[in-house]
Amino acid sequence: MCRAFKAELSPHFGQAVVMTHVDPQRPLAPCAVADHATRGRVHTETRPADGSPFEFDRYRILNSMAFRRLQYKTQVFVVESGDHFRTRLTHTLEVAAHAQRLAGLLRLNTSVAGAIALAHDLGHPPFGHAGEAALADLMKDHGGFEHNLQSLRVVDYLEHPYPAFRGLNLSFEVRESLLKHHTVYDKPDSATPLGEEARPLLDAGPSLPLEGQVTNLADMIAYTLHDIEDGLVECGLTEVSLNRCTIWREASELVRRQFPSKSVHAVRRPILDNIARLIVEDVVEESRRLLDASGVADLDAVRHKEVRLVGFSAPVRRGIEELQALLRDAVYRNDKVARMDANARRLIRELFEVYLAEPQLLPERFFTRISDQGSHRVICDYIAGMTDRFCRQEHGRRCAPPTSPHPM
Repeated sequence: MCRAFKAELSPHFGQAVVMTHVDPQRPLAPCAVADHATRGRVHTETRPADGSPFEFDRYRILNSMAFRRLQYKTQVFVVESGDHFRTRLTHTLEVAAHAQRLAGLLRLNTSVAGAIALAHDLGHPPFGHAGEAALADLMKDHGGFEHNLQSLRVVDYLEHPYPAFRGLNLSFEVRESLLKHHTVYDKPDSATPLGEEARPLLDAGPSLPLEGQVTNLADMIAYTLHDIEDGLVECGLTEVSLNRCTIWREASELVRRQFPSKSVHAVRRPILDNIARLIVEDVVEESRRLLDASGVADLDAVRHKEVRLVGFSAPVRRGIEELQALLRDAVYRNDKVARMDANARRLIRELFEVYLAEPQLLPERFFTRISDQGSHRVICDYIAGMTDRFCRQEHGRRCAPPTSPHPM
């Protein structure tokens, strides 16, 4: 049995994810990001004297237009598919919850982890990874496209609610973690790096702060668990196939002993809660072991470590990979999802080509940037910021075939 599953599963299903209380007064670990030790912001500002500088970041992220648009961007199933699937916004909120929980248990800065999590998908285009694949292909000879780099571009440049500067002027540590965010579905090396404004972030070291590493794992935990739930509802993912996966099978044993005849839809939530609790416990135990063995004493030492210091144990990683392999076959490659993805790629490609041919169709604030940044980059920025529904509306307006004249 995997190390993470040696603990007795909670029979109190509503409390399945409750773990040891985290004392907010407990001092941070020496290698955490301390509020007083931030490397600051690009633009000097006067901010409220009370509160963390990273809560200031969080406030700005929550109030950004890019954050609000996440509610109408696809996670796996397009928003129009139903009211109960995850959107990019609800995914982000789940990532933030996991990230702050893990950070608290590891004595890291929960405000930093929360801010990174809230901003980590601001650069994601409409229609999920199909939209990203379409833009990456269209931009392959024009600087590339990758949503983590785009998230940094959003907070550094594309959002501009303050007249004194462009961007949200977030802290160095949050921006650094956005640039270096990486999970199995991210390909940060496939796009050209950002300009000189990103150089200090890269020069800080090959690794990101522990709070950013926590967010990487929180992202993986969130999408693995919620894609199981959504797949059970929409894609015909079955309990029989899930029971072939060690993590699901072992986490469901207690639930099934108490409710053997209930449908999987009646018991999926307590099973997923048990999985979440057990994975979090594993991450905390394994990360403490990695940190102790590494000998790192401060944040800069973390940045210069080539290996990550927050992670899963080998058995649990294999278990998660087993679940993700099932999701790839049963959900991500499902015929319905494949059709949605193909349609999304077509919409984005056709709309991009229309704007290339007639750039004056762009809003003026985008059109005026073309002489400086080039048509491809400006069009990419515009489409990447769209919601699913706005992209469909624009495609309908710009790409619909002309109406045939009525016969005389």
